[in-house]
Amino acid sequence: MIELQNFKLLGIALAIGLLIGLERGWHTRDKGEGMRIAGLRTHGLIALLGGLWGILAVQTGILLMGFAFLSLTAVLLIAYSKSLNKFEDYSITSIIASLITFTLGALTAFGHTMLASATAVVITLLLGFKPLLHGWVNKLEQRELEATLKLLLISVVMLPILPNRSFDPWDVFNPYHIWLLVVLIAGVAYLGYFAIKIGGNRHGPVLTGIFGGLGSSTAVTLNLSRLSKTYPGMQNALSAGILTACATLFVRTLLLSSALNPALFRELFPPLSIMGVLTYLLAFLLWRTAREFQGQQEVMLDNPFQLRMALKFGAFLVAVLFLSKLLKIYFGDTSTYLLAAASGIADVDPITISMSQMSKDGLELSVAARAILIAVAVNSAVKSVIASVIGDRNLGLRVGAVLAIAVVAGLMFS
Repeated sequence: MIELQNFKLLGIALAIGLLIGLERGWHTRDKGEGMRIAGLRTHGLIALLGGLWGILAVQTGILLMGFAFLSLTAVLLIAYSKSLNKFEDYSITSIIASLITFTLGALTAFGHTMLASATAVVITLLLGFKPLLHGWVNKLEQRELEATLKLLLISVVMLPILPNRSFDPWDVFNPYHIWLLVVLIAGVAYLGYFAIKIGGNRHGPVLTGIFGGLGSSTAVTLNLSRLSKTYPGMQNALSAGILTACATLFVRTLLLSSALNPALFRELFPPLSIMGVLTYLLAFLLWRTAREFQGQQEVMLDNPFQLRMALKFGAFLVAVLFLSKLLKIYFGDTSTYLLAAASGIADVDPITISMSQMSKDGLELSVAARAILIAVAVNSAVKSVIASVIGDRNLGLRVGAVLAIAVVAGLMFS
């Protein structure tokens, strides 16, 4: 059995090496024999070598892998130095790819076949997308690079170190949750910037709505509404983006509640599906009528990292959450519908999660479903107000009218 298992592991290692070698061989297919450091066969052998050394290391000790890795590195460096005498190619990508191939082959011998296989696919894609990635780098502006680094700073560096607990008796001022809102809003602004830059005036807002709506449709509404005052001729395109995000919220709410309590699906499917389909349809019609903006001046995009705006809106959401907690304290948990309306002012997800959980612990399904729909309706009204106050008047009318039609139609089937 052990021998059969080893043969299986070596087979996986060989397949990994051939996969990476296929891309490397295709990349250097125009070079003759002896002009390549490693191609299809060599990468297959390197992965197989890693697997064999890994099997030996399992029996003798892990230090053996270090010796094998250093030996292979020396051989590759010698081959690389010799190749420089034939042609000036200072790229070390092939050497790094060979060392990774050896490592992945060794990982299979230690039983990490899924990790090694998935990593091999990612590495192959990364190597194959060289022209595309280099094209992106060449088009990247200084402010866009700085915005990317700043967004990574507030999300990857700062967010994980914040304490994930409340510091007040109302369970509102949680530094982690508050900063997560800031990161989410800043992230949607960042996404919208590149969506409009890549997709243009007509397609960019809709792309922002599709992807931004998965995180925060309110943040999408805020960001696209701001653009409408600067570019009043883009109301249809921007309205389509906002409404796409709102429609995505309806679908997301249905999926989230059904995942937490499948019994809610029957209660929520008719109203939320009607809301979603109608909003998507009307957003599409608005997008179709946005052709007149193609000939106009392109949107002059500002800084993709909108931290100040994110901080202001994050503070607003915290204030609304605090108000929701006060309503809960003074009116009690029995006022489920009032609490749902208050929570829907800021976000639909919290009340969706709480109602789904409570419906499994004794709360009637009809009551839980009605509370979720109230939160959705209130949240839609809030986004209509945001579009009217922050955005252009015509944008507010478009967004408000579509959401009103969709919500009323959906509630009629609840």
